[in-house]
Formats: sequence, structure tokens, C-alpha cells
Amino acid sequence: MSSEITHIVKRTGDIVPFKRERIANAIYRAAVAVGGRNRATAERLTDEVIRILKNTCTGTRIPTVEEVQDIVEKVLIENGHATTAKAYILYREEQARRRRRRQEGRSQRDPQNIPYRKLWEVLNWAVDHNLHNVYRLNERIAKGEFAEIVQESDLAYEKDVATAAEMIINRRDEVRIAIIAGPSSSGKTTTTRKVGEHLKTAGLSLVELNVDNYFFDLEMHPKDEFGDYDFETPQALDLLLINEHLERLIAGEDVLTPYYNFKTGRREPETIPMRIGPDDIILIDSLHGLYGEMTSAIPDEQKFKLYIETLLQMRGPDNTYIRFTDLRLMRRMVRDARERAYDPRRTLEHWHYVRSSELRHIIPYVNTTDYVINGAAPYELPILRPRLIGHFAQWVKDYQDDPNRVDAFIRAERVYKLLQAIIPVEDDSAIPPTSHIREFIGGSAYDLH
Repeated sequence: MSSEITHIVKRTGDIVPFKRERIANAIYRAAVAVGGRNRATAERLTDEVIRILKNTCTGTRIPTVEEVQDIVEKVLIENGHATTAKAYILYREEQARRRRRRQEGRSQRDPQNIPYRKLWEVLNWAVDHNLHNVYRLNERIAKGEFAEIVQESDLAYEKDVATAAEMIINRRDEVRIAIIAGPSSSGKTTTTRKVGEHLKTAGLSLVELNVDNYFFDLEMHPKDEFGDYDFETPQALDLLLINEHLERLIAGEDVLTPYYNFKTGRREPETIPMRIGPDDIILIDSLHGLYGEMTSAIPDEQKFKLYIETLLQMRGPDNTYIRFTDLRLMRRMVRDARERAYDPRRTLEHWHYVRSSELRHIIPYVNTTDYVINGAAPYELPILRPRLIGHFAQWVKDYQDDPNRVDAFIRAERVYKLLQAIIPVEDDSAIPPTSHIREFIGGSAYDLH
């Protein structure tokens, strides 16, 4: 006789409540990755997985995560969903590789995708300016040199922006699309505005295609058992329609682009008229601008790809380099709390989706770019500290013994230790309104919406 499944054993050995939604969302997520969007089918297949699980786990035996995943693979294949099963299997294997890397103490990044030359340039700059570890940063702050650190950091960033713009100008006869890509909170929006200013000075006209308007309706997005929707995957966008519109625009046709209403979670088709002239460049500012399928219909020679990342080369209190993702996490917390009244706790709890999508859909394409900009600024750490340290102190306590929030605890603990080691700076008046850091802390001179 079958029994109800109430708990499951995680890979860590922790026993947590069993949640049907996790299976349904995993199946639906795999289907979305290969173009499927039938949630009813995912629910039906989930029922089949649970039926098998109940017959397998009789008595008081508690199933393991691996067991459940094996059954999901079997059900997908036996019900004629081989393509979805392949996506599910590949994702499962990818996660297993990451776990092995963590256990072996190795980086999760593919060494082929790391922009070593750029990192070396940034590290040289940091050493030259005595900003290569938190203690040197603290020494300069204690000497009253915070304003000088701001000036030096912003100058380096502005040189990067000018170099990128010059490269586009030198290819003005062939480039029809300028793509500015990078992970969440890397500074894409301000960088886009600044590159645009340089190009305008050179007589080039930019016409922005807002790819956020190409999101599928919210009800078609994957979500987890906590109710979070996944906007971080490129499959959340109508990639076929983006390509169709890009081709038509470059061919000189008029296009009615959609408008995505974030309040209703629905896309309104054929809403915004758009046309480009023969000398216009289409500007795409997107998380997933490097993802091949987004612009696959356009020849590479007609595209300029710019990548921005927080390539901070500074050692933290444990003598390891501060993680780029931690810097961006803090930026997003401050910005979303200020602009959207978004609880920073939710940002932390959602960040594992952000990071997973980056590792799958952004980082692998870094070396396909034409130029890399460093969007990090050493002075943002002392500015972020007083805004966030109290939150991180509380989260370390809240998540310490929660097996469902292991990722949140690890990040919170790591960032809390970092912030504790930084001398805080409350007064941000030394940061000019043209600084890209203003995109996150407020007071920017640019229209960022």
C-alpha cells in the first residue's frame, strides 16, 4: 500500500519537508529551456512521479533527492519528453560538477572564460593605487583620502568606457547593433548611457531596443516553491520575436514592438512603433546580450559586444579575493530597496537564481566579447557597509540552522565578515552624480529608467 510522502533527505543529510512544487517547477524549468511552456503537462508528469515515489517508499522510509530526480528522468523519457529529459539531465550533471568543485575547493568558473588580461590590468591598477586589499583601503580612508579614491576609481572606469566607444566608432561602417551585457547590478545602465554620449559626440545615433518588453507573460515563467518567478533565464524572453524584429529593423522596415506591463505580468503585442535609419545603431542593454540565440539572426560582423563586470581585485580579511558576485549582491540590495521598496532579505534569498543563470547563460560567453569594462570601484565598499551591515548580521543568525536556506546563510556569513573589516563612510558627497555607483546608491545624473 502506498504512503504519503511528507519529508525528503537532502544531499547534506538534512531531512526537510517534501514539497510537490519543487518537482513540478523543475520539470517546467527544463521544458522552458527547450521551448516548452505547458504548465499543465508539467503538473501531470509530477503526479506520475509522486505516484511512483509512493509505491517505492513504503512504510517509514524517506526518499532522497537523488531518488526523486532519477524518477523524474524516467517519467520524462517514458512519457515521450526526451528533449525535456535531456535538458533536465544536463542541468543535473552541471549541478553535480559544481558540487564536486566546491568540495575540492576549486573555482566554479571555467578558466577558459575568465578575462585574465583585463584582471591583470585591474590588479596592476589596484597595486599602483594601494587598494589591493581591505587593509590598504582602510589606511587610505583613515588618512582622509576617500575623495581621492573616488576620483582615481572613476577615472579608470571612464577610460574603459571611452576605449569601448572608440572601438565602436572605428567600426561605424559595419556595426548595426551595440550590445552591452553583463550580470545583474554590474552597472550596465549607466555604462550604456555613457557609451551613448561618446557615440553621439561622434555623430552616431543610437536607438534602444528594450528587450525587457519581450518577456513572456508571467504565468508562463518557472517559479519555485517559495513563489519566486525566474526572470534570470534567457528563455524568459521571446528570442524568436527579438530576432525577427532585429532583422526587419536592420532591413529598414517599420516594426511594432511589444510592451511588457510589469504590474499585470502580461505582454501587450504590437504596441511601440520603431524604425532605424541607415546610420543608426540599435542599442541592446541586457543581462543576456551575449547569449547566442538572442541575436543569432544577425551576422557577427554587424554586432559589437561589450561586457561589464565588477572585476574588483582586492583581497578581503581572509586574504582571498572579494567575490564579484558579493559586490553585485550588495549593490542590488541597496538599489532595489531604494527604488522599489524591495526587502533586501528577498534579494538574498533569490540570489541563487541570479547566480545560477549567470553561470549558465552569461559567464560561458565572456570571451565572445569585443571589449571588457571593469565596473567595480573600491570606494563602494565603505559606502555600502553602513547601509547593509545590520541586515547581514541578522541574516547570519536567522539562517544559521535553516536547511532550506543554506545558500543564503553562506553568502550572508561571507559578506558580513567582509563588511566588518571595512571602515565605514557615511558621507557620500565625494561621489559625483555622473559616477556609475550612483546607479545603486541614488543621486545619479542619468535617467536610468
